[in-house]
Amino acid sequence: MKIAITVWGNRVSPVFDAASTLFVADIENRIILNKTYTSFNPAIPSDLLKLLKKMGVTILICGAISTKPADLIIENDIKLISFVTGNALKLLDNFARKQTLEKTFMMPGCSKQYCWRNKSSKLHSSI
Repeated sequence: MKIAITVWGNRVSPVFDAASTLFVADIENRIILNKTYTSFNPAIPSDLLKLLKKMGVTILICGAISTKPADLIIENDIKLISFVTGNALKLLDNFARKQTLEKTFMMPGCSKQYCWRNKSSKLHSSI
């Protein structure tokens, strides 16, 4: 599986719409195989979508995200885990080992039920 995390320095970017760097990792058998950083323009969600597809990303993890880019991401079969916070490396390590996120990485008020989005569950709690 390949995941991307929007980052600001070494942390998950608190707001997707202001992020400009993706931290991308391949995870296989609960092991992180490689990690890369790449730049993107959050003002053009369609370009980000092309980049995610080209890289083979299946999961995008980010902080707070507006409804329009969130809908675009999930409509293109990329699982969106939003309203996440914390150190990106620790989050990645935790996600790789457990294949889920601990509640400590979720922003206050969020849970899997409300902040994880995919095509089958169009629940919105975004700004």
